[in-house]
Amino acid sequence: MPIQDILKNLVDRTPLAVGAILVDWEGEAVQEHCHCDPYDIRFVAAHKGIILNRFKEIHANGRVGEVEDVVVTAREAHLIIGAVDQDYALVLRVGRGCPVAQALRHFRCSVELLKKEI
Repeated sequence: MPIQDILKNLVDRTPLAVGAILVDWEGEAVQEHCHCDPYDIRFVAAHKGIILNRFKEIHANGRVGEVEDVVVTAREAHLIIGAVDQDYALVLRVGRGCPVAQALRHFRCSVELLKKEI
């Protein structure tokens, strides 16, 4: 399944989803699907990819294992940031009213699909 289709399905299936974006290890956009200005989701993703990398570095020597994904809750939105592999991360932005567990389920399924495509 093409990356664009995976991102579109993720956004379409997740309640209150604003957008999803695949970024490389430098935070550069690879592909996105969103219901906002693409610049906005690219800006968010570039910074959130850095956050995920920092979490991965912090926990690399811990006993909990490698960090797979992180949920950041803000006043108006949840951001889910997850590693696809060492070089790519997926970021999903959803409205604050979205059930996080449901968003995480769709997010993690999409990560597995992306792993097969990359």
